[in-house]
Amino acid sequence: MITDYSIQAVAINAIPLIFAITIHEAAHGYAARKFGDNTAYMMGRVSLNPAKHIDPVGTILIPLLLILTGSPFLVGYAKPVPVNFGRLRNPRIDSIWVALAGPGSNFVQALIWLIFLIALVGLGINEKFLVSMSQAGVTWNLGLLVFNLFPLPPLDGGRILSSLLPARQSIALGRLEPWGFFIVLALVFTGVIGSLWMQPLMNFFEWLILFLTTPLRMIF
Repeated sequence: MITDYSIQAVAINAIPLIFAITIHEAAHGYAARKFGDNTAYMMGRVSLNPAKHIDPVGTILIPLLLILTGSPFLVGYAKPVPVNFGRLRNPRIDSIWVALAGPGSNFVQALIWLIFLIALVGLGINEKFLVSMSQAGVTWNLGLLVFNLFPLPPLDGGRILSSLLPARQSIALGRLEPWGFFIVLALVFTGVIGSLWMQPLMNFFEWLILFLTTPLRMIF
């Protein structure tokens, strides 16, 4: 939970968070283009410009409310990347890869931030700002990775589950999409997602990136 709102603390968290959100959304558009749908690309959403992806409610208002109410986790959403699934070459399979692209980008970013942190510590660079920003980069990206994998539309996990289910069950799950994020918010405020989903999976992915960087940590 964020308890320090100084300019330095905001910068430490804002820089990796902006990268995390921006690359996450751009990755969806990039993957969609690779699999045959140019919609996001034509609308300028395959971009590293954060302004292209910010949603006033999901990116600003909801996280602010969670901070003010003392939530242990900060969640939100960016402006959804437009994807015309009918234009994908193999809509049922390709839509899984498009949905996975965003969380996948967060996993890669968490790994990069951890490598940067290991390098800083190993080289004896004890600049507090850089060390803290690297730690925040790992935490934010793991949080976005796990949160977006929650299996309820419109989150990425919901789209993945919808593509894996038989047609009838997929349609039934799709009907929840208009209320999906409100359901997720309710689960966040009651602590269900935090204790039963976020924490266990964040622990797993933290173990995974630590495992993948074992050779580097042995060197340093």
